[in-house]
Amino acid sequence: MSTRTTAGVGASALLTILLLAGCTPAATPDAAPSATVEAQPTPTATPTASAPAATATSATATGSTLEVFAEPGGSVTTTLQNPQESGAPLTLLVAATQGDWLQVHLAQRPNGSTGWVKADAVQQHSLEYSLEASTEANTLTLLKNGQAVKSFSAATGTGGTPTPHGEFFITELLEPTNQGYGPFAFGLSAFSDVLSSFGGGPGQIGLHGTDDVDSIGQSASHGCIRLSNADITELANLLPLGTPITIS
Repeated sequence: MSTRTTAGVGASALLTILLLAGCTPAATPDAAPSATVEAQPTPTATPTASAPAATATSATATGSTLEVFAEPGGSVTTTLQNPQESGAPLTLLVAATQGDWLQVHLAQRPNGSTGWVKADAVQQHSLEYSLEASTEANTLTLLKNGQAVKSFSAATGTGGTPTPHGEFFITELLEPTNQGYGPFAFGLSAFSDVLSSFGGGPGQIGLHGTDDVDSIGQSASHGCIRLSNADITELANLLPLGTPITIS
């Protein structure tokens, strides 16, 4: 990344996505990895009129908390902390707009949860890139403005611990500090359908590198998506938080 800052994460803020479903290679210890927080890449500028339309829009909280409502003007269902426990800025994916309100996808169970936030409580950014993962083909495809530009071989969940399907987004970017997870790890808004907890966390799914090169292209994880370390590094230098990912 062109601009990079890191901050240590203490024991109470261990890497969320790697504590949980699918992120621990079979040969690694059960101890949860520690991590440093990777600064979010500068969001891609809004395309000009002659450029293809942006893929999606992210919403990053501007205050220390963000209230989520059941409906525009309705009751508060939850209050989210900014930054997140890991230190990453609280960024959500916009699903719809209604006046001064935004419907956003939430990183919580059940998968596919949404809520409403006030538009003036977030900063919106246009997103050029999106991802599509196939658990059948064990691939991850990078798209720019809806057009496929590159495909990566990936490892996904096994039959007993499958990678969940659905529409999700990148919640955080971290640098694991212990072996087994590669140089970078994205947290996703997806949660395992079969593991309610894993390694001390709630079973959140991640997209990360791996020291187990032979697992790439196989159904080999507890639910997370693994890439080669070179490939995850390429994406870590490209994708901002909020980037949508479809898993099918």
